[in-house]
Amino acid sequence: MEIAGLAVIVTGGASGLGGATARHLAALGAKVTIFDLNEESGRAQAQAIGGRFVKVDISREDNVIAALDEAERFHGVARVFVGCAGVALGAKTVGRDAAPHSLRQFRDTIEVNLIGNFIVSSRFAARLSEIEPLAEERGVIINTASVAAYEGQIGQVAYAASKGGVVAMTLPMARDLASLSIRVVTIAPGLFWTPMLAALPQEAQDSLGSQVPFPARLGKPQEYAHLVESIVRNPMLNGETIRLDGAIRMAPR
Repeated sequence: MEIAGLAVIVTGGASGLGGATARHLAALGAKVTIFDLNEESGRAQAQAIGGRFVKVDISREDNVIAALDEAERFHGVARVFVGCAGVALGAKTVGRDAAPHSLRQFRDTIEVNLIGNFIVSSRFAARLSEIEPLAEERGVIINTASVAAYEGQIGQVAYAASKGGVVAMTLPMARDLASLSIRVVTIAPGLFWTPMLAALPQEAQDSLGSQVPFPARLGKPQEYAHLVESIVRNPMLNGETIRLDGAIRMAPR
């Protein structure tokens, strides 16, 4: 698909990977709507790129449906959904003093990272299925997993489970939606510079980057955005999870 003129939804688009993606696609002529909980940053980002912002909790179906309604009023039915919203909470299965992992924390991580992305993906696809294709396809869903889905580290049991679920639903969702000419692709980033990592001292950032075989640095959010562009443009990319990680394989800690 040609990106210029397409209506696009980016969750987590106020900053980080989602922010870079929203900026990049807007620069290519897309009509971008940002879904995020951070209202201040989300509105500023939307204004900067000439897009729209909707405050939404993706783990709540009513929020998602209302947000899709609002995005559709301004830009029409979206053809591209990029799911970058997520949480990263760390805890061991059994912590200090033999305390088990918080069940509430585990559920919250699954609710946002897995169930939330399913809610947006499925409701987005339902709307997209009702409009005419552009050439041979209607549109594409691009979700975000993590290399933690494959090599979850100590303290990442909830996060790895949630991202593993995103990877696992990619192929069956693509098969479900194939008859509707809707593609589904997932990106699994490695160590990327994000606002969370930006809070670390530069020495710590450099140390993390040096673990990447090549290039030996943290990934740039723009590199994630460029892969999103490639996926949108290439209709043969479907039902796959693409590692974007500089060949890193994460150690236990």
